[in-house]
Amino acid sequence: MKINMTNIQENRENDVKQLNSFLRGELSAVETYRQALDKVEDVHVKTVLHTGQSSHEQRANILNQHIRKLGGEPATESGVWGAFAKAVEGGAKLFGTSSAIAALEEGEDHGLADYRSDLPELSLESRRMVASQLLPAQEKTHDALARLKAAL
Repeated sequence: MKINMTNIQENRENDVKQLNSFLRGELSAVETYRQALDKVEDVHVKTVLHTGQSSHEQRANILNQHIRKLGGEPATESGVWGAFAKAVEGGAKLFGTSSAIAALEEGEDHGLADYRSDLPELSLESRRMVASQLLPAQEKTHDALARLKAAL
C-alpha cells in the first residue's frame, strides 16, 4: 500500500488551521475571563471564574503543543474573536456581574458549538485529542457558567 504524502501534508495543514481557530477561541476566553475577574468582587463568583480561566489556559497549552507537533505555528493572539470578546465584556462591565456572567456563558456556548461542529473536519489523531481532552473540559466550563448564571 502506497502512502500519499500529499494527503498527509494536506491533513496536517487542515488540522493546524482548525486547531489554530480553536486556539484563538481559547485565547479569547482567557482574555474575557481576565476582564470579568477584574470586575467581580463576590468570592464564590471569582472562584468559578478563576477555575474557568485556568481551564481555558490549559486548553490553549494543549492546542499549542498539538499544533507544534503537527509542524504548525500556533496562533499567539485571539484575533477577531478577542476583539468581539472585549467589546462584549466591556459592555457587560457597565451593567454588572450578571451581565458579565451572561457574556461569559454566551462565549462558552459559542466555544462548545465550535468544538462540536468542527470536530468532523479533523484527522483522526486530532479528532481524538479534541474529543478526549478539549471537548470534555469545554462542557465542564460551559456547565459551570450556566449554573452560576442561574444562581445569580
